[in-house]
Amino acid sequence: MQPPVDSSDPGEETTERSGPARRRRGSSQGRSGPNFIEALARGLGVLRCFGPGATILGNQDLAGLTGLPKPTISRITYTLAELGYLRYHTDSGKYSPGYGVLALGFGVLVGLEVRELAKASMVQLARETGGAVALGTFDGDAMVYVEAIHGSSELYLRLPVGYRASLDSAMGLAHVAALPDVSRDALLQRLGRAAPAGDVVQQACSDLAATGCCFSLEAWKTGINAVAVPFQAVTGEGVFVMSCGGPASLLPAAVLRERVGPALRDIVRQLSGIR
Repeated sequence: MQPPVDSSDPGEETTERSGPARRRRGSSQGRSGPNFIEALARGLGVLRCFGPGATILGNQDLAGLTGLPKPTISRITYTLAELGYLRYHTDSGKYSPGYGVLALGFGVLVGLEVRELAKASMVQLARETGGAVALGTFDGDAMVYVEAIHGSSELYLRLPVGYRASLDSAMGLAHVAALPDVSRDALLQRLGRAAPAGDVVQQACSDLAATGCCFSLEAWKTGINAVAVPFQAVTGEGVFVMSCGGPASLLPAAVLRERVGPALRDIVRQLSGIR
């Protein structure tokens, strides 16, 4: 049983504009355009708050994370729970992701051709290096894993599918460095303080230009080294990044640069259709 919905927010828009259906897709106005549904964006924003380390959240938590008024959050969580995208815990009065979210994510993964094409090569590289090999793509402010293979049971950092890696990770830096200058500047400006440091981005751009790879050497997480390569999928599904990382004792910088990086580039060439 869910708590009653607080509907006291005077700023919540409850009416819809009438008018002819708009068939045009895409708009230079972006989020300020007439086709952008703010209520839907708010609901999806609430779902994005859940993740590793934040699996159970209350309305007060969600209000703080999203900046939305608590009455608005109350209506959003009630709706999402009724639709099966959130589960309400009567003992704590908080919410966790429901099976509806799992169904959506599973649908994306099953339909992702590049994931299937990459898996055999990822398994082989993970076995050869003992590291963790991940395939990810950009999602708003982070890189989300769509596949992850762990080459050794001894890896203490075992990040699963769905994990969101920050942009100062090797995977994130590879994505940022591969962007056109204008797009990169716009992204960094939008992220503000959450963006990787300027000198780190500059080094990533230099590394990508010189070696085709980006590196994170005990910078993203203590004791962890990683290398990543961005690519445009031959399947037409967009831009992805493949990374390989692990303890610095297992994958020192020299091994990443001389052996793992070239192996990643070979895999990526196949996935991007470059011969």
